[in-house]
Amino acid sequence: MEIKSKKVSAKMRRLLTILIGMAAVLAAVWAIYQGTSSSEPKRTGAIEAGATAPEFTAVNSDGKQVKLSDYRGKVVMINFWASWCTPCVREMPMINQIAQTYQNDVETLFVNVGEAKGTIREFMEKQQFDFPVIIDVTGKVSSLYRITGLPATMIINQEGIFSHMLLGELTKDIPLQQWLEETVQQKN
Repeated sequence: MEIKSKKVSAKMRRLLTILIGMAAVLAAVWAIYQGTSSSEPKRTGAIEAGATAPEFTAVNSDGKQVKLSDYRGKVVMINFWASWCTPCVREMPMINQIAQTYQNDVETLFVNVGEAKGTIREFMEKQQFDFPVIIDVTGKVSSLYRITGLPATMIINQEGIFSHMLLGELTKDIPLQQWLEETVQQKN
């Protein structure tokens, strides 16, 4: 009887693992679908420097509500990423280091696109990062910002206007620190 119980338990665990995996895949597909088909009017192309950053409200991995307007008066750097995105993973240590360097002058918001909280937590623990991450599992925030590929990094000035954008991987050749310094210096 005990052997049969162990076999049933192992089968149940395997079935549960498969169901969780399927749910994660379905959530990712749904997030991508939501980002490409919406009841809102279609916006074409990427947002450009000089445009006003769209307001959003989201929850981060610490369970706190985050609103872009809460950071008005500060320079904000937003980085859109996912753990399955190789360029995102490669650039994250550099962005985290820059964020720490400018933490007194710049608020950095890391936005994970399309992944569940557990997946994000596992990735963060494995990479030994401890900053809060905005969870955009449905793609609502990334859709507002017209993100069509990852990674994407945007700098928003104190008035809520995009000053610089990088659609693609950050490398040492890209002057992100210079862009942050210029934007911080633009204070009135």
